[in-house]
Amino acid sequence: MFIPAIKGQGTEEQHEKWLPMAYKMQIIGCYAQTELGHGSNVQGLETTATFDPQTDEFVIHSPTLTSSKWWPGGLGKVSTHAVVYARLITGAQDHGVHGFIVQLRSLDDHSPLPGITVGDIGMKFGSGAYNSMDNGLLRFDHVRIPRNQMLMRVSQVTREGKFVQSDVPRQLVYGTMVYVRQTIVSDASCALARAVCIATRYSAVRRQFGSQNGGPETQVIDYKTQQSRLFPLLASAYAFRFVGEWLKWLYTDVTQRLQANDFSTLPEAHACTAGLKSMTTSVTADAIEECRKLCGGHGYLSNSGLPELFAVYIPTCTYEGDNVVLLLQVARFLMKTVSQLGSGKKPVGTTAYMGRAEHLMQCRCEVERAEDWLKPSVILEAFEARAFRMSIACAKNLSKFSNPEDGFSELSPDLLEAAIAHCQLIVVSKYIEKLQQDIPGKGVKRQLEILCNVYALHLLHKHLGDFVTTSCITPKQGALANEQLRLLYSQVRPNAITLVDAFNYTDHYLGSVLGCYNGNVYQRLYEEAWKDPLNDTVVPDGYLEYVWPILKQHIRTARL
Repeated sequence: MFIPAIKGQGTEEQHEKWLPMAYKMQIIGCYAQTELGHGSNVQGLETTATFDPQTDEFVIHSPTLTSSKWWPGGLGKVSTHAVVYARLITGAQDHGVHGFIVQLRSLDDHSPLPGITVGDIGMKFGSGAYNSMDNGLLRFDHVRIPRNQMLMRVSQVTREGKFVQSDVPRQLVYGTMVYVRQTIVSDASCALARAVCIATRYSAVRRQFGSQNGGPETQVIDYKTQQSRLFPLLASAYAFRFVGEWLKWLYTDVTQRLQANDFSTLPEAHACTAGLKSMTTSVTADAIEECRKLCGGHGYLSNSGLPELFAVYIPTCTYEGDNVVLLLQVARFLMKTVSQLGSGKKPVGTTAYMGRAEHLMQCRCEVERAEDWLKPSVILEAFEARAFRMSIACAKNLSKFSNPEDGFSELSPDLLEAAIAHCQLIVVSKYIEKLQQDIPGKGVKRQLEILCNVYALHLLHKHLGDFVTTSCITPKQGALANEQLRLLYSQVRPNAITLVDAFNYTDHYLGSVLGCYNGNVYQRLYEEAWKDPLNDTVVPDGYLEYVWPILKQHIRTARL
């Protein structure tokens, strides 16, 4: 976030000064926004940056304990500089939160500079996991920086102390967020693919029950209960990969528009990436835990690779935007889009479907047989109608409140569901668009079509209440979708291992005994057990002090 923040919010002069040093690692930067008392509510940050016109400097100060910067990655022990977000004060006027480049540590001996208190916030979830990251705490005691270290692309403070807003809209900061969140979505697909690869391979190796006449037991992957839990996650891994590729294109498009001073698509791009960051990370975190359970007791072993993957991954549900808060931002954007439908302003990008309001409010699903659910147009229309009708319902209920903010607070659970429906539509539509491209190999395209249908129909089954209560489909059509979904699982099964092998993850990268490529799971489990330090001795340390007296009934002398 350090470099993207400077690139997005800094002037050309600031780019020339700071970016070369950052790229060459002559300075190491972090992004100091979150505080002990405020995270999601950025406008509530308490750190101050007060302009001193006599010295042409800003005075950075932490006025309260809760204004301590808390959580920035790389801050605890490594960073020499930070982009610090603080309340800009000129005279007696508070101009809100702005970014400032502040040096924290000496470039000679790495000691904190005068007025800087900095350290690590301590151990986090898990034994290893994210603890390799030095998340830090930071306090300022009237630290002075030159005026030109305020990021001044969006707004400036003159030598005389006058606050000036530039022609560049404040939404410019969305550009940085779009970049960071599209990388998080791509990372979600990778993490999910790792977990699914482990669980799928192990499910093919593991056999339980079903032996007939002394023959082999049934592979766990052949049980429908295993397939119904595992294959939608496999489909999701592919879906997230394709939407991640599309988001890279979106970021490139947004960047080109910004360079041409075209900011028209920024709000929609921001809402889209915020929602997809929220949805993909929440699904992935839950899916990694589900994959652990799909591996039974052995999944709980550290060497399965899944506990560590889970502990490393789950912070993504909170950093760069709490997932619930992000969905509420998406909901606000959807409500604004709905409110503008009658004004002649056409919805753009991922909300373009709302431009067909009349059709989406009146259309009825024409599915009569289970196989009708294999038509992309049928699936897409059902998801569009559901998302639009849920947004319209929320907008109508909001209009009943005299105070819109009271209504938004009261209806926030419904608004969350509408935002989720919109985000799921985006993923489904981008998956369908991917299948319309020139994919080499009929067999490959056929497998991707099956996975696309698994992804969409699993979501429909999971959120059947939404589709039925909005009259997008009938209960009978929902039952037909579930029937088709079961048939699709049987089509995924023969190629399940090939589909996870296609991720091309090495055994070293997976870090899992259960997910090893050669399938020699039990031998490797046995070998790994003997590497445990507890097995360095046959008789455990402390046996004579703790265990032997109990065995000999010398209870009073046992140290236990």
